[in-house]
Amino acid sequence: MKHRYLPMTERDQGEMLTAVGAESVEDLFADIPASIRYQGVLPMSSALDEPSLLKHMRKLSERNADTDRYSSFLGAGIYDHHIPVVINHVLSRSEFYTAYTPYQPEISQGELQAIFEFQSYICELTGMPVANASMYDGATALAEAAALASGATKRKRIVVSRTVHPEAREIVLTSARGLNLEVVEVDFRDGVTDLEQLRQAVDENTAAVLVQTPNFFGCLEDIRSIEPLIHAQNGLLVVSVNPLSLGLLEAPGALGADVVVGDAQPLGIPTSLGGPTCGFFAVTQA
Repeated sequence: MKHRYLPMTERDQGEMLTAVGAESVEDLFADIPASIRYQGVLPMSSALDEPSLLKHMRKLSERNADTDRYSSFLGAGIYDHHIPVVINHVLSRSEFYTAYTPYQPEISQGELQAIFEFQSYICELTGMPVANASMYDGATALAEAAALASGATKRKRIVVSRTVHPEAREIVLTSARGLNLEVVEVDFRDGVTDLEQLRQAVDENTAAVLVQTPNFFGCLEDIRSIEPLIHAQNGLLVVSVNPLSLGLLEAPGALGADVVVGDAQPLGIPTSLGGPTCGFFAVTQA
């Protein structure tokens, strides 16, 4: 054996062929008629050495327009934020990336410390006493909040404002089908939720009202006016937020929210071709 660290040797291949009763790899394709098999060599370049391959891949990547060279105004939930250089340095420290089963409580695990810090900051930002250790993204966190509200209230009706990100509303609708939930959408006026429509949509069968602030149009919702509409029916108020905005705006927890969700992408996660990101989920003590 010439290369001890190759995962497959000729001997390994021979033993596997013997086990399946084949003399060669070609025998594995015997059921495919020769007339429809590709004849010849695929139109590919020859093998490249590492420096040549890196140069080739770099040229290909330069065909893309990226946020390092251009400004992007697409937005819609994924934004290009400055990420301090020190972040990558901290992430490279082994005491912070030890990922050995965070379910075991060894004090040496940097990952457990990072999770604790994350939850603590989310609680501080949202004004809520309890936060979990993240969701897949902000949109799925919103759908999970709708499911939680249904389970907590034993009701099947979810009212969501059309000022919520349309993709997040689609995910709420998708999850609702599996849970047999009814989703009612409320329209907007002057860029914010139409409070009169919301008042008419909320009743004793409503599990939760879902709103986003700043909303999809960049406007601030009047949470203080929305809160009594749902709480008068003993339902839950779910608020989706941009965590950076909470450095300036009043925390939803102080405005009567029962569940606060959002996406942590604004806190410094790269745009990463649209994801994945990181959702946060915070609730009242009750």
